[in-house]
Amino acid sequence: MRGGVGRGFAGFLALLTTTLLWGSSFPAIKVVVGFVGEYGYVGLRSVIAVLGLLPYVVVFHWRRGFERGLVFGGLVIGVTYAVGLWLQGWGMRFTLASNAAFITGLSVVFVHVYSGLVGRSYSGLLASSLLSALAGLYFLTNPSVRGVNVGDLLVLAAAFAWAAYIVLVDRYSRYDPVVLVFYSMLPATLYLAPFTISGGVFDVDGIVSALPLLVYLALACSDVATILQVYGQRFIRVEVAAIIFLLEPVFASILSYIFLSETMSSVQILGASLILLAIVLATLEDIRKHRVN
Repeated sequence: MRGGVGRGFAGFLALLTTTLLWGSSFPAIKVVVGFVGEYGYVGLRSVIAVLGLLPYVVVFHWRRGFERGLVFGGLVIGVTYAVGLWLQGWGMRFTLASNAAFITGLSVVFVHVYSGLVGRSYSGLLASSLLSALAGLYFLTNPSVRGVNVGDLLVLAAAFAWAAYIVLVDRYSRYDPVVLVFYSMLPATLYLAPFTISGGVFDVDGIVSALPLLVYLALACSDVATILQVYGQRFIRVEVAAIIFLLEPVFASILSYIFLSETMSSVQILGASLILLAIVLATLEDIRKHRVN
């Protein structure tokens, strides 16, 4: 943990809250997409998220001017996020949702591989955490075992983008989190273009019906969640953060059970338990490393 155990614990709680908010987005997304479609959902959510942060960003730049690294970092993070969304959405046309969920979760592997390539220390405890997380993800998502198709490959490419996103947040987390998140939301607003071209903006009834959930998704699940992510990753190693983010499907399953009456099987409960075990192991490794240092 960076900055001491106290700050590390605060960072862990921030990432946990981020993941909870992300998980809560799934039931809401399912409803919103039914009203405005995929492009409308991403574009409108991103525009509302940007507008929610705009007053703070204007005051920030008026007082401190433009920081090139901050603006560049936010935009680069945003591009990886937007590309990940695009590849994942494209791939899900050709593969099962369960397969997409499992493959997307493989982003944690790519983050750990990155850490190994750049020469960061990697212990047996962290490796055990990764294996437990992958086993838990498999049981939780229950992907279909069959031949790989183009959809699987597209979602795999999306997982690379998500891994790059997590690594880039780690790199630029020293900057003001609100301003960084503002710029990271800008690229995804471009998804509003196909929604407009297709005539979606004229479906006023659909937009009005989706608006309350869109506001929640934008302000809570995009703005607040990502600001907490940036703050949390200041103090938590990127490898541990990637494993914590695997709680997203766990929270999504629990909240879908509560709000959509979707059930969890005993195998899925086992998967969720293994992911929790992985987080405990990764956190213990982070604490051990801090004490050694």
